[in-house]
Amino acid sequence: MRGILRSPDFRRLWLADGLSQVGNRIDFLVIPLLATTTLAASVVEVSLLRTLSTLPYLLIGLQAGAWCDRMRNLPVLITADLGRALLIGSVPLAAVFGSLTLVHLYVVVLLAGAFTVFFNVAHSTYLPNLVERGQLPEANARLQTNLSVAAIAGPGLGGFIVQFIGSAGAMAVDALTYVWSAAWLRRIRTPDVRPEPAERNLRREIGEGLRTVLHNPILRAIALHSAASSLFQSMFMAVSMVFMVRDLHVAPFMIGLLGTVGLFGALLASGVARRLGARFGAARALYFGAAVYSVSFLLNAFATQGWGLAWWVAGGFGSSFGIIVLGIFETSFQQAITPRELLGRVSSVSQTVVFGITPLGSLIGGFIAELTTTRVTLYVCGIGILATSTILLASPLRTMRDLPD
Repeated sequence: MRGILRSPDFRRLWLADGLSQVGNRIDFLVIPLLATTTLAASVVEVSLLRTLSTLPYLLIGLQAGAWCDRMRNLPVLITADLGRALLIGSVPLAAVFGSLTLVHLYVVVLLAGAFTVFFNVAHSTYLPNLVERGQLPEANARLQTNLSVAAIAGPGLGGFIVQFIGSAGAMAVDALTYVWSAAWLRRIRTPDVRPEPAERNLRREIGEGLRTVLHNPILRAIALHSAASSLFQSMFMAVSMVFMVRDLHVAPFMIGLLGTVGLFGALLASGVARRLGARFGAARALYFGAAVYSVSFLLNAFATQGWGLAWWVAGGFGSSFGIIVLGIFETSFQQAITPRELLGRVSSVSQTVVFGITPLGSLIGGFIAELTTTRVTLYVCGIGILATSTILLASPLRTMRDLPD
C-alpha cells in the first residue's frame, strides 16, 4: 500500500466509509424501485421519498454541525451506522410479513436521513484529525474512490439482488453493510479528543459557522455552486427511475448494469484526480471537474430505447467523472481554509444548503414531470447544471492554483 493508506487508522476509516457508501447506493436504487414496482407508487409519491430522505438537513443540519464541534466524532459515526442498519433492516422484515406500506418507507427514509446528516458532518469533521493538511487532497481522493466503487458496485449489486431474490433481499444486504462499517470504525485507535469545555450557545455557534461561509468568498462560492447544482441534480434523481422504467421500459437488472457502466467515470476520476491536482494545481483541477460535469449531465436527456441508451451511459460516465474531481478539490479547499474548531459547523452549513435544497428539487422535478414529461424534466436539469458553472467562474478560485497554507 502506498501513501495515506499506510496509516492503519485512516485505512479503517476508508474501509468503513466504503461499506457505508455501498449501502447508500443499494438503497438509493432499491427503495424507489420497491415503491415503483411493488407498491405501484406514482411519480410524485416516488419523488416524495427523495424529499424525505434529505429533509433532515433542513430540520437539523445546522444544529448537527454545532453539536459535532462539541463532542467526539467517532461515536457519532458508529451510532449513525447502527441506527441506519436497524431502520433499513425493518423494511425486509415488513415485506416478509406482508405489512410494508409507503408510509413505512417514508418513515424509514426520513429517520435514516437524520442519521446520515450526523454521519456526514462528523465524517468531514473527523478526517483532519487523522491526516495532515497537506494530505487532505490524497485522503479525500481515497474517500472519493469509495464513492466511485460504491457507485459502480451498488447499482449492479442492487439490480442483481432485486432481479433474483427481490427488493427485500437487497434491503437486507444494505442493512448488513452499515453493521460492517460500524465494526471497522470501532477498530480505530487514534484518540478522538473531546473539544475543550466552553460556554454553549447554540444560536451563537450556528451563527459563527454561517458567517464563516458567507464572509469567505471561496467558501461562499463553493457552497452556492454546490447548492444550485444539487437543486437540478435532485430534480433529475426524482424522475430518472420512472423515466427508465416507464418511458424506456428498462428491466431492473439492466438499470443497474447501465448505471455501473456509466459510473466507471467516477472510478477513473478517483484515480487521476491527485495527478491533475499535482500537475495543474488544485484550483484548475476543480475547474476541469466542474466543466466536465456541467457539459456531460445534459446528455442523459437524449436517451432512447435500444442503442439510444448509449446517451445515458455517456452522460453518466462524464458527469460521474466530473463530479468526483470537483468534489475532491471542493472538499479539500473547504477543509484547508476552515479553522479546526469550526469544521463541524462549516461542514454542516455546506451540507445543509446542498442537501437541504434537494427536497425542493425533488418536488419540482416530480411536478414538472406530471405537468409535462419526464424527458422535458431531464432537459431542464441538464441546462440548469450547465448554467451553475458561472458561480465558480466568478469566484477568486480563478486566480488561484493550489490550496492555501
